[in-house]
Amino acid sequence: MTRTLLASAAALAITAATAHADGHIAFPIGEGPFSWDSYNAWAENAPDLSGQTVTVFGPWLTPEDGYLNNALAYFEEATGADVIYTGSDSFEQQIVIDAEAGSAPNISVFPQPGLASVMAGKGQLSPLGDDMASWVAENYAAGQSWVDLGTYADADGNDQMFGFFYNVNVKSLVWYNPENFEDAGYDIPETMEELKALTDQIVADGETPWCIGLGSGAATGWPATDWVEDMMLRTVEPEVYDQWTTNEIPFDDPRVVAAIEEFGHFARDDAKVSGGAGAVASTDFRDSPKGLFSSPPQCYMHRQASFVPAFFPEDVEFGVDTGFFYFPSYASKDLGNPVLGGGTLMAVTSPSDATSELMKFFQLPISHEIMMAQTGFLTPHKGVNTEAYKDDTLRALGDVLLGATTFRFDGSDLMPGGVGAGTFWTGMVDYTGGKDAAAVASDIQASWEALK
Repeated sequence: MTRTLLASAAALAITAATAHADGHIAFPIGEGPFSWDSYNAWAENAPDLSGQTVTVFGPWLTPEDGYLNNALAYFEEATGADVIYTGSDSFEQQIVIDAEAGSAPNISVFPQPGLASVMAGKGQLSPLGDDMASWVAENYAAGQSWVDLGTYADADGNDQMFGFFYNVNVKSLVWYNPENFEDAGYDIPETMEELKALTDQIVADGETPWCIGLGSGAATGWPATDWVEDMMLRTVEPEVYDQWTTNEIPFDDPRVVAAIEEFGHFARDDAKVSGGAGAVASTDFRDSPKGLFSSPPQCYMHRQASFVPAFFPEDVEFGVDTGFFYFPSYASKDLGNPVLGGGTLMAVTSPSDATSELMKFFQLPISHEIMMAQTGFLTPHKGVNTEAYKDDTLRALGDVLLGATTFRFDGSDLMPGGVGAGTFWTGMVDYTGGKDAAAVASDIQASWEALK
């Protein structure tokens, strides 16, 4: 298996290098909605790195690897360095092998913080330094959140920033059909109190407010974990959320139980969910949003992440047949505008002078804007020109991200696999089936303790 993985990675590296060597500047310098002034100022003082190579390894395959190479071309143009990106669908296995063999790339792109944290603790990552931490805190929306998410204990147990987030997804969204809202005279709710009032109004009008589906084969239940995570961020301080994901507070803490019941406010009432509460667990999450577009509508709202349009009917046109709004926070709780999501982070696994300069390049708006213009890339960088986004959908998603006061990673992904991708999933299925929230939380906590 090791030999196969290494051979595969080598083949991919050749492909990436060839594609990059034949690449070009995708957007002429000085043209388009890009931050050329800051790029040119950096380029004028960039060191001559001719003859030096920076290797980058990550999970992005075709066509995403080509988009990244187009962004990296501007670094190469300014410095003369050669950057070789290698993509693999076995990244998380291969990077461990490479690091332990002493053959890690200069920069590794991690799909989530867990593995990066483990490798940092083994001394396999190089800290990015206080200057980078300060820059992120100042220049990213909800900046300290991103610093915290990229900070892990090193081999000596000291916390340092190792991860720089580059490309983010948003989960705190409610999708709806604008035409249905207009016909019914409904307004977009701006607070959780207003969202609950709208839910009750739709029921009073004899309609069904929500479509919710937890079905996902062996992973059935995961959509409910996102609901609970969003409710935790809207009912408790971010520090409590962090304590929950590490079991510093138990899963059956009353505050966690209350968040589960907040989800139940929407999902366990037959009148509020399409098909009734009994259909929630058996409805496939990919089929669930289709009720927004039926005639008459089966539901008016669907809470799901930014990827869900992939499961909309083919003839659905964004801005006409569908739109979204931020899953709102409580006006009464003064917890700001928290956003739940995920994202990829870059970490240095083999330092060099050219690598350090490339990490500085990723601070420039242009390194984000070139990606924004090509694909579904979202960034919390406050300095970017949002006109660079490829379309209005991405621009609106980017605005949600830039409006965040707190960002937190999907909590179930931060928990041990047996819990976050196990008993948390099944527990939510039990809850929507009628089991008491406190009993469900107690069962999940017992499973966590059994892992210790």
